[in-house]
Amino acid sequence: MKNESPAIGIIGGSGLYQLEELRDATEHEISTPFGPPSDALVGGKVSERQVYFLPRHGRGHRILPHEINHRANIYALRSLNVRWIISVAAVGSLQEKYAPRDVLLPSQFYDRTSRRDVHTFFGEGIAAHIAFADPISAKLRNLVAESARALGLTVHNGGTYVNMDGPAFSTRAESEFNHHSGFDVIAMTNLPEAKLAREAEIAFATMAMITDYDCWKVEEESVSAEMVLSHLIANAETARQVLQRVIPQIPTEPNWPEHFALDTALITDRKLWPEATVEKLRPILERFLAE
Repeated sequence: MKNESPAIGIIGGSGLYQLEELRDATEHEISTPFGPPSDALVGGKVSERQVYFLPRHGRGHRILPHEINHRANIYALRSLNVRWIISVAAVGSLQEKYAPRDVLLPSQFYDRTSRRDVHTFFGEGIAAHIAFADPISAKLRNLVAESARALGLTVHNGGTYVNMDGPAFSTRAESEFNHHSGFDVIAMTNLPEAKLAREAEIAFATMAMITDYDCWKVEEESVSAEMVLSHLIANAETARQVLQRVIPQIPTEPNWPEHFALDTALITDRKLWPEATVEKLRPILERFLAE
């Protein structure tokens, strides 16, 4: 199943379980070789652009961070010809200058996850090693930054997002280490999305919505679910406003460097690709199969 024209994907984070701005909305139940996505994808138009929305934790927030099937989520979006993804995420601040309800647009990730084997589409006879020195699409990140600033928001364009496993929040020792290491924000979901989007040749950017100071800042109350929830409604409304503004500015032609990421990543000779793996990855490998 594939949409004719390149589409834009929005992955909603904590507090953002639907995108009310979508016109002519339709639900899409997508089957993938990696299992079911977090929820049905909702497709529709925003400013005449085709957009697909997916709530990362499922509607009603039913899925913990370590339970998210990131491969199924990104595969489902790619199968609908999504070539740009803006991922909205609730994050904790690791530095004084990033306050709750600020927006930070990460340019880097630091990986503290333990399930890297499920953060790739490849294997089973096809080896690929994507270039990931710059894990975020700079062009997409800058478009989001411009849209957020135009709305008068406090925006930090660039920074490092530490991706931990969860579902528990950090210990104080871990939080202090991340703070003193100079990292900027911490959360539990976005790095796998960025890796898989790069493998799927999708331009990806994260809109990190700050909810708390984690627990390194001893004069502040330590992060808790109750504290985070108190900021989610405001952050979700902010995210909707930014998305509505940025979506019309995204190009219609997928010709950014991220859209050709596999040109320098695929190692296995085409003649050796197992047919079963080719079929499994057809939405991702399609342009190579026509050669």
